[in-house]
Amino acid sequence: MKTIAVIPTYNEKENVREMARAALDKLPEGGEVLFVDDNSPDGTGRIIDEMKAAEPRIQVLHRAAKAGLGRAYVAGFAEALKLGADKIIELDCDFSHPVEKLKALAAVDADIVIGSRYVKGGKCVGWPFKRWLVSRLGGLFIRMMTGLPVNDPTGGFKCFKREVLENFDFGAVESMGYSFQFEMNYRMWKAGRKMVEIPITFTERRAGKSKITAGIARETLAMVWKFRRFGR
Repeated sequence: MKTIAVIPTYNEKENVREMARAALDKLPEGGEVLFVDDNSPDGTGRIIDEMKAAEPRIQVLHRAAKAGLGRAYVAGFAEALKLGADKIIELDCDFSHPVEKLKALAAVDADIVIGSRYVKGGKCVGWPFKRWLVSRLGGLFIRMMTGLPVNDPTGGFKCFKREVLENFDFGAVESMGYSFQFEMNYRMWKAGRKMVEIPITFTERRAGKSKITAGIARETLAMVWKFRRFGR
């Protein structure tokens, strides 16, 4: 059973070396990391190339330019399947996702396993109350509008079985950015896939600049409305 963690990067030079070490240490035996770098101007891609030359379990996919988190994951999933992954994990490079939960995520027998901030035992650390409240209410709004039975519909720490991604129509995915997380959950649910949430502690990034903007919320709301209105 081969597990690959797909890690998108854009200007993550302060985190990428430590993340590679931590993820390789916490993945199931034989696990690999696949960085998807969007031509980071800070040299993140060069650092990954250096690490790859010294460690065969590090893979990298270089993209020509920044085109959004959703597009990065779609490309990363395709590459991970080519590399023979049986389970594919989404993982942020900024240590907001708990690398110590990688084995637990991969061990659950479900089509999609979601590391959730909002089930019993889950929490956020380092967030101001306002940010937590916006995130929590946003998730409740998504559930109310779409019926999606997931407590953390925008969470990005997830594990997919190989066959789930092999049989998924990525051509139907509309999201370019962070709304990709909600859209994938919604489409998987509509396809009848078994989805399980496990509690995680989500932590504010260690270093570097956050990629979260007001436009992300607008993009997600637009996607929610589209699925609510058209059911697709």
